[in-house]
Amino acid sequence: MNATFQNDLSPEASVQLGTRASDPSCLAVLAGGTVFTHSSFINIALCVQTGGNGYQVPAGRRDGSVSRAQDTGGNLPPPTPNVNQLTKIFASKGLNQKDMVTLSGAHTIGGSHCSSFSSRLQTPSPTAPDPTMDPGYVAQLGQQCAGASLGPLVPMDAVTPNTFDEGFYKGVMANRVLLASDQELLSDGNTTLQVVTYANDPATFQSDFAAAMVKMGYVGVLTGSSGKIRANCRVA
Repeated sequence: MNATFQNDLSPEASVQLGTRASDPSCLAVLAGGTVFTHSSFINIALCVQTGGNGYQVPAGRRDGSVSRAQDTGGNLPPPTPNVNQLTKIFASKGLNQKDMVTLSGAHTIGGSHCSSFSSRLQTPSPTAPDPTMDPGYVAQLGQQCAGASLGPLVPMDAVTPNTFDEGFYKGVMANRVLLASDQELLSDGNTTLQVVTYANDPATFQSDFAAAMVKMGYVGVLTGSSGKIRANCRVA
């Protein structure tokens, strides 16, 4: 959904989820983009047993008229870039390196198919696993992914896969993360310091993550007559 924020938010634009945004009587005046933003919050903060903190998100989003999977190309980072490449990708969206490391923490929930990281388990020449991955983890993943091209969905957080917490960063420090781009966070002094900070200070991670999510919501703002407000987010 190519939905973004309006500049002229109403006085009640910043709402606490669980109150106005979830009131059925209010949904008719909320654009699908606003509901989408609130839904992303719900998925992280309010799902049972995830442990995420609640935070406020701005309302007043306008919806785009086009939503196509192929348009994500070049907008979502692949699983292989190094820190410099990741920093440039996020900078192209107005997000800095700190935001990049913070938002990577979303990998504390969810999974990845083996096809996204199988190259780390065994490279064709020479035949050897990625040396930056814990050998025991390589062996474990090799068993999980054996004999399947796509492979099963493997948790991205090997520490606490069902909890929204700092476990992802602990996994990075232990060289037990799936994606090469996540392991790359230890290849740079600044990003390493941030990883270590979050691994040892979950409150700071939760606070920074909320701020980065709100900041990301302002990427690609639609203004003036651009976009529209749809009561039914399933139709353009």
